[in-house]
Amino acid sequence: MSCRQSGAGAVEQQRRRFADADLKHQAAEYYRINEVPQRLEEVLNTMFYHRPVDFYGYLANYFSELSKPPAISKLVGKRVLDGTGRPILEVEVSCRVRDCDKRICSSMISSHAEFLENASPETVDADEKERYESISTAIEWINKSLNEMLRGLQPTDQHNVDELLGEYFTNKAEEDKERREEKEKENQEVVLPVSQPATAPSGKKKSNKPGKKASLPEKPVLPAEPTEPVVMGSMAIGCISLGVAKTAATICDVPLYLHIASLKHNQELPKELAMPLPMITILSCGKSSPGKLNLMKEVMLIPPTWSTVKQAIERCMDIQKQIMKLVEPRSQQPSAVGDGKKPASRDAGKKAPPSVLKKMSHLGCLAIGSESLEQPLTLIQSACANITLELGIDMYLGINCAAHELMDYSKGKYEVLLGTYKTAEEMVDMYADLLNKFPSIITLIDPLRKEDHEQWIALRNTLGSKCHLIAEDSCRSVSKLLESKTKNRPKCSGLILKHTNEAKISDLLEMTQLLDGQRHISILGSPDGESSDDSLVDLAVGLGTKFIKLGGLSRGERVTKYNRLLAIEEELGKNGRLRDREEHEFIDFTEEEEEEEEEEFDYTDFPAGAVQPAV
Repeated sequence: MSCRQSGAGAVEQQRRRFADADLKHQAAEYYRINEVPQRLEEVLNTMFYHRPVDFYGYLANYFSELSKPPAISKLVGKRVLDGTGRPILEVEVSCRVRDCDKRICSSMISSHAEFLENASPETVDADEKERYESISTAIEWINKSLNEMLRGLQPTDQHNVDELLGEYFTNKAEEDKERREEKEKENQEVVLPVSQPATAPSGKKKSNKPGKKASLPEKPVLPAEPTEPVVMGSMAIGCISLGVAKTAATICDVPLYLHIASLKHNQELPKELAMPLPMITILSCGKSSPGKLNLMKEVMLIPPTWSTVKQAIERCMDIQKQIMKLVEPRSQQPSAVGDGKKPASRDAGKKAPPSVLKKMSHLGCLAIGSESLEQPLTLIQSACANITLELGIDMYLGINCAAHELMDYSKGKYEVLLGTYKTAEEMVDMYADLLNKFPSIITLIDPLRKEDHEQWIALRNTLGSKCHLIAEDSCRSVSKLLESKTKNRPKCSGLILKHTNEAKISDLLEMTQLLDGQRHISILGSPDGESSDDSLVDLAVGLGTKFIKLGGLSRGERVTKYNRLLAIEEELGKNGRLRDREEHEFIDFTEEEEEEEEEEFDYTDFPAGAVQPAV
């Protein structure tokens, strides 16, 4: 059979199929309902006879453009596990696509609670109970009311979805507040106050003993601000918002980071994007680690701005290997006895010290014991020197002090080392001395409690021109930050934002834009309990944050995010969209303070003719 005959047979076969009565009826009905132009019939007839292979593909593409845009059809909430084995929330998003329900993607979000180390069994049990109740409430919200509320909405309309989620959360927060007030009122009614017997004055006054001066009382330490209770189920809000953003990116066939960038730039894709600098945790010498040192919860390596993410990770891996060699247990190192004599008998029978390498922090780094502030920094310095790297040029340092975990309220001081206490004023001097010894430190995270307002100002005026002073503890709720703006925020140069609880994508967009306008640094940080969802990296790239804080280079849930960071950098480089980073710029706090003082005066409050104060 010739090719012409076989082609004619195929045409005839398709002709008969199209001539079938049912197909004719369906096509005519569709044309009538949708008012398809007359010219379509001419195009189809021409294609049917001359290009039969493309016929059905053309029809599929044409009618897909006439179909309705995908809309949310179903949300499913589930309980899954994070990298530490604790429960977290997952949301699956399904959409109605071309008249069929299809599961598009899922998103995960971690709990607000921190990782409790060295906590009492009662505290751990209470934390697990609260976490379980919160996730159960979130699943109930998702599978019932939120499912009904968001059904039929287009996932590409992020603003509308987040607005509805915000209104829903506000109502739930009001209900939760009323419930708590009623519970407190009931407890007050049940527990009757016990009347104390009045003590009659003895009539004698205690006088100071002669020769002894009355000790002046120290300035009282402000108590920690009461933590605002987290609304049970609030994780559903942030998780759905992220899930909707991921769904929109999938539907639009673009990576999530490009979709986030388009949202930040009013639906216009920027020509170039800069990769955030990774803050890579290399050591943990905090309160839960062995040794005396409590201050350095995380010692981080920060690459120079000109390096790629690939170069930064490779260098950090080399430094980590050198640190492992330097802290090998003595039992694995050769004997230091060089004169051939046997070791002293008093050492006989003693066990070798346990290997510090066996303690791996949940942050994905080594947790080692240190006896002084300088010891871990000197260790990193030696590791860098072994591979011909110089701190301050080839690599920089950052320290997460987590000072709020070190305050001993009975003494009113910070326990920097075991048994060594310092006041807030002494902490400022200590940081100044530390940066003089190690000028490669360019970031301090939570060097003081958020309640130490005066000391934050003193610290920023002293060190603000030398390093970034970052607040993390006071940024637990992004929505609360947006409400308060700059109220009660420490006088810092940047914030670490976390996508937890009711934080919506719109909140992150607004917060980063606000920080950009104030010349403050925005950092996206991973929570203590991390999941395998690598969306955090896409968010950081799309939002344009200066840094990203992911923890160490161990543990699968953290390595997954570093791999995603590498993949995005490679993709931007291939597409010619990779922009060079800006150099580190430390804020002139003196100049900023003068601007803030000027803004504090509201001249509209003065009556007409009144003399306004000179600023």
